[in-house]
Amino acid sequence: MSAPAVLYHFNFHPASRAARLALGEAKVDWGEEIVRPWEADCPLFDLNPSGMPPVLKVNERGRDIHLCELDAILGWIEDRSRGELLLSSDVMERAEARRLATWFARRFSDDVDSVLLHERVEKPLLKLGSPDARQLREGREALKDHLAMLEGLASAREWLAGRRMSQADLIAAGHLSVLDYFGEMPWGIVPSLKDWYSKIKSRPSFRTLLSDRFRGVAPASWYTDLDF
Repeated sequence: MSAPAVLYHFNFHPASRAARLALGEAKVDWGEEIVRPWEADCPLFDLNPSGMPPVLKVNERGRDIHLCELDAILGWIEDRSRGELLLSSDVMERAEARRLATWFARRFSDDVDSVLLHERVEKPLLKLGSPDARQLREGREALKDHLAMLEGLASAREWLAGRRMSQADLIAAGHLSVLDYFGEMPWGIVPSLKDWYSKIKSRPSFRTLLSDRFRGVAPASWYTDLDF
């Protein structure tokens, strides 16, 4: 019997959260190693040339393999399931799920995460001072713009990419759940997206995310409430 997989991740990193959700949905037996990419002696630098999480160590045919970052982990899961676990068999839905995955990795990360998560997560960890009010305002405005697009998808579809849950939902949940922890999600203006989030938040794979805690910052009062 092969050893359980080991996920090297940081709890408040969106892609790491998406990987945890995906492994849970795939019912992979895995353990975890919490890493701190900002520290010089972080073991990630020996596993992934970019030094970025998540990295999943798996054993295939008696050989350890390191799957570096989210795309590789999702690809491995799909290969194991013959391509239909986290992607629909429908060609159009598969394409849409991949489009949304890329959009989150680029536009959402650049416009929202790089601002709000820098102020709320990176600054405290790196001891760079208090959040900048102007940056927070700009990040929140960008978030509202992007949530409008997601609200349109959530109001028209069962899941973000179509009729069934896909990678796109797990990736979106990875990003939005970090923002939700810090109270940055304006759920009142996106009712359909809120319903979608409540649905995915209630899945067993989400439970470990609800137990995460950021040192010195309590989660938003509704963070662990499944029917918020």
